[in-house]
Amino acid sequence: MTSYKSTVVFLTFLLFGPSNAFQLSSRSGLVSSPPRTFSTLKMSELSEVEKLRAAAAKAREEYERLSKEAGKEVISSTAAATTTTPAKTLSTSELRTLASSIDFASGDASTQTRALDSLVDSGDFTLWKSAVRRTNSVATSSNMMSLLKPYPVTLQTLDNRTGGKVTGASLGIGGEGDVKFEDFRDLTVVVVLGSTALGIGALAVLPPNVGATFSYLFALIPVGFIGVGSVAPGLIAGVIQGARGESDDESTRKERICRHEAGHFLCGYLCGLPVKSYEINPDTGAACVEFHTDGGDASGKQLSEDDIAALSVVAMSGSVAEILSYGKATGGENDLLELQNCFRRSKEFIGSAKQQDLTRWGALTSFSLLKGNMDKYEKLVVAFKEQKSLADCVAIIESSS
Repeated sequence: MTSYKSTVVFLTFLLFGPSNAFQLSSRSGLVSSPPRTFSTLKMSELSEVEKLRAAAAKAREEYERLSKEAGKEVISSTAAATTTTPAKTLSTSELRTLASSIDFASGDASTQTRALDSLVDSGDFTLWKSAVRRTNSVATSSNMMSLLKPYPVTLQTLDNRTGGKVTGASLGIGGEGDVKFEDFRDLTVVVVLGSTALGIGALAVLPPNVGATFSYLFALIPVGFIGVGSVAPGLIAGVIQGARGESDDESTRKERICRHEAGHFLCGYLCGLPVKSYEINPDTGAACVEFHTDGGDASGKQLSEDDIAALSVVAMSGSVAEILSYGKATGGENDLLELQNCFRRSKEFIGSAKQQDLTRWGALTSFSLLKGNMDKYEKLVVAFKEQKSLADCVAIIESSS
């Protein structure tokens, strides 16, 4: 009997599998075992679900990393909602009154920043620091998250993203500018040889003492030329362009200066840099927008990553503003030198490759800011021509009309 039962169990095992091998009737004398097939299937399903969840989480992390590298701001689903304040619709005169209460010139960076932040928190201002806020909605200053996150930008990317307008040639950073290294070299040779010839001629023609004096003076010309070229190469480039007949006429030069500085002003305001003053004097060529910086000794202050990002945008905004109007920039040499100084003051070391990326990224970001606020930029250019006050300029930027 036992052999018969064993044979039945063995045949059942072969035909129906192990789970049914022991499900015989009670008359066979065996105790049936509960099926385990479904419990095993459920454990397998749960294991697969966990694997899928883990893969999805890993894929999202990779997406966020790649998106940030591509310059996109990824909002996490677990991030807290940004507190928003309804924006008020104020007239330009009302905005001017609010801006007039801010001490731009004699105040410090912290005081001006707090005053402007409070106007944003109340909904009176909307564009101050708008480039460093998560969305276009009005966020309180304590809930801001910077959108100025630099990422690598090639010259090809810069060309494609700006429709071919902002390029290495138009910016003068791609080695294809109007005034090349060879032009500076040739002019330096001419200056040195010309000064030498004049010195020799002075010694040969003039009386000994007078000739020696003039010879020393002529010998200083190359030294002065090299000094000017090191500090302000734009002046030398202007001389070369003037000799070629490529320089702007007087009215165009004044217009270009206003547009250049208005680009600095607007992008600096959008990036949250408190402005101290601006100067436009086309007659003397003096033109600048000065921003407050935190810390007592601004020249010795180390700059954070956020500082470098904002300054990269502001430094390139003047040249980009020129490009939008004239197709190429001619007044950005000093801006590039200032940006180089900022890189040297960074808390973290910035190598040459990253410096080039930051410069190109700053140009691309300033292009986006100017294109997105073109109506305000044009009004600001007019205000600069008319030498409007800082309060008027801020009111123009914040005005919705």
